[in-house]
Amino acid sequence: METAIFAGGCFWCMVKPFDQLAGIERVVSGYTGGHTENPTYQQVKAHTTGHTEAVKITFDPEVISYAQLVEIYWHQTDPTDAMGQFQDRGDNYRPVIFVNSPAQRQVAEASKAALQASERFEQPIVTTIEDAGPFYPAEAEHQQFYKNNPVVFAEQEAGGRADFVAKKWAATPKVD
Repeated sequence: METAIFAGGCFWCMVKPFDQLAGIERVVSGYTGGHTENPTYQQVKAHTTGHTEAVKITFDPEVISYAQLVEIYWHQTDPTDAMGQFQDRGDNYRPVIFVNSPAQRQVAEASKAALQASERFEQPIVTTIEDAGPFYPAEAEHQQFYKNNPVVFAEQEAGGRADFVAKKWAATPKVD
């Protein structure tokens, strides 16, 4: 098994697109990229930790590749918005691909370059690619939020993400 770590706004909305795919063992909501050990949701939301809300995906690369996960990631975010995603604003919601190896970095950078070259977006692609550091799982109430709190989850998605994804991506990429 391998892991991938992606940040793309509220972690509640980043679980579902990956959670039900073949080859995915687990998707965990959490915090990474900051300076505080074992941060809480309230600390991260208060912008005092330097952390970003993210998801850590454990996957079987024999079933689904890292490159496929990166492609799915792009289809969940606005890669032109450096300081948040949709209604979620601030550095704790910034879009980041956190890489665990030189191979992951190479895939992520090539994918980002291809997306920029595609001219799908008029603005530059500003999603950063950073080395992964410690990942701290979020509190239990934030895990599998889309399943456990469907009404609140639907409200969160209605904050612009679903419309943007439908408009800019038209369809989620097919995973073979």
